[in-house]
Amino acid sequence: MQAVLDNLDEVLKGFGYTLFLFLVCAVASLVLGTVLVAMRVGPIAVLRLLATTYVSLVRNTPLVLIFIFFHFAAPIIGINFRWVQVHIGTFDFTSAFATAFVALSLYTACFVCEGLRSGVNAVPMGQAEAARAIGLPFGGVMTQVVLPQAMRASVPPVASALIAMLKNTSVAGVFFLAEALAVMRGLTNDNASQRLGIFLCFAVGYIILVEIVSLISLSLERRWRTA
Repeated sequence: MQAVLDNLDEVLKGFGYTLFLFLVCAVASLVLGTVLVAMRVGPIAVLRLLATTYVSLVRNTPLVLIFIFFHFAAPIIGINFRWVQVHIGTFDFTSAFATAFVALSLYTACFVCEGLRSGVNAVPMGQAEAARAIGLPFGGVMTQVVLPQAMRASVPPVASALIAMLKNTSVAGVFFLAEALAVMRGLTNDNASQRLGIFLCFAVGYIILVEIVSLISLSLERRWRTA
C-alpha cells in the first residue's frame, strides 16, 4: 500500500492512459460496429458477405494475436504508427497508444456489431416495411427508423462489450503502453513485499471504472425505456 501512495502520480497517470484508451476505443468501436451492422443487414450481398466474414474472423481471433499482428507483423508490410506523436500535458500518445487503439477498436467493433444486430432483430419487420413503403431509401430506413429503436434494445449487450473492452485495455500494458497494468507490474517488481496491497489497490481502481460504465449504461437504458 505504501508503494502505491509513494508513487501515486505514476498510478494516476497509468489509469489516465487506461481511461483515454477506453474512451477513444469506445467511440471508434461504436462507429465501426454501427457501419458493420448496417452492412450485415443491408440489401447488398457483397457487403453482407464482407461484414459477416470480418466479424466471424476477428471475433474468434484472440485479442493478443491481434496486438501481436499490429505490433510486429504489420510494420513489415508497411503498416505502422510511428508518425503518431501527440502530447497532452504529461501524457504522450505515441505509436504504442495508436497500435493499442487500432487493435482494440477493430476487435471490439465485432461485439458491438453483434449487440446492435440483436437490437435490429428486435425491431418489428413492419417498421422497416412501412418506412420503405413511404419511399425512404435503405439509409433513411436504418438511420431514422431501425437504428434508433435497435439502440434502445441493444444497450445491455453493447454495454457488456464496452465493459469487456475496458478490461481488455490491460493487454496493451504487455505491448509497451504504460497503462494501469504496466504500472502495477513495475511496482510489484520493485516492491515484492507489498505485492498483495498493490494488486488490491489496482483491482479497486478497475472495479471503480467498470462500475462507472455500468451506471452510465443503466442510466441510458432507464431513460430510453421511459422516453
